[in-house]
Amino acid sequence: MNPIDVALALIVVSMVVATYRILAGPAKADRGAGADLVFFGFVSFVSVLGLRLTTELVVDIVLVCTLVGFMSALSLARLVAGGKR
Repeated sequence: MNPIDVALALIVVSMVVATYRILAGPAKADRGAGADLVFFGFVSFVSVLGLRLTTELVVDIVLVCTLVGFMSALSLARLVAGGKR
């Protein structure tokens, strides 16, 4: 088993733990943090899979997804804070 397969397995395990946090989280902030972790886990899964398949098309996809995820994290933080800056 090569290190890329180990990285993919660890990413999947972290996404499963984050999914549990989403389902069992008592607060909105817990669910939001879990959703961010699942999203960025998916982005990292795609990027490591791109390394495994040795394709260069993944770079653009990961860049756009990361920017969208960052903006959604900011929006979620503002929602949890009640709209205050």
